[in-house]
Amino acid sequence: MAKRLTRSRRERILGGVCGGLAEYLGIDPTIVRLVWAALTVFTAGFPGVLLYLLGWFIIPEERIG
Repeated sequence: MAKRLTRSRRERILGGVCGGLAEYLGIDPTIVRLVWAALTVFTAGFPGVLLYLLGWFIIPEERIG
């Protein structure tokens, strides 16, 4: 079965976007969060926040069960 990008329910702080991306890529969620924070800070906030909100609405939530 192919891997699917989903928002994480286990590695969630706000919407689960970074946690889900980390699970999909097979890396630590903290690394994804730090990269995302750096992107947000060094680009005056707009692209990082916009991409996160888009991911929150577009990426489906992980199914448990």
